[in-house]
Amino acid sequence: MRPTRPAFLIALVVVAALITWAVMKTAYVTLPPLPWTALPTLLLLALGEAFTGWNVLRRIRRKPGTRPVEPLVVARMAALAKASAHAAAVLGGVFAGFALGLSDSLDKQTPRDDFFVCLGTFLAAVVLVGAAYFLEYACRVPKDPEEEDRDRGRSRA
Repeated sequence: MRPTRPAFLIALVVVAALITWAVMKTAYVTLPPLPWTALPTLLLLALGEAFTGWNVLRRIRRKPGTRPVEPLVVARMAALAKASAHAAAVLGGVFAGFALGLSDSLDKQTPRDDFFVCLGTFLAAVVLVGAAYFLEYACRVPKDPEEEDRDRGRSRA
């Protein structure tokens, strides 16, 4: 499995935003008001992934007072991080597309309320992407100190 690339996540956000904006322009009138519950859900997921990343990072680096972590657990956490980064990027794009579509009708109450819900949820999705990226980083196996010394010697030569 390769590390998540920020450019791919940005592309997911842009594509989802454009598709949502195009669909929303024609179908917004028939939609109910957007629920605000996605915002705290995404923030709680981000908090959980950040805490898990911090815990896994400490255990992989064998900090004092921690138990070693099983390799299969690390693989599962890396898969979770990658999947949640992609899902959060798509959700962020959907809510960004909604916000872009609503930005021209902020003088009306319901679109204005939906705009702020979309904006907050987009920011929560960005926080979740950051937490997932940190969890994925935490799952990387650290280099052996001897290998790092050899790499430094090669770069100087």
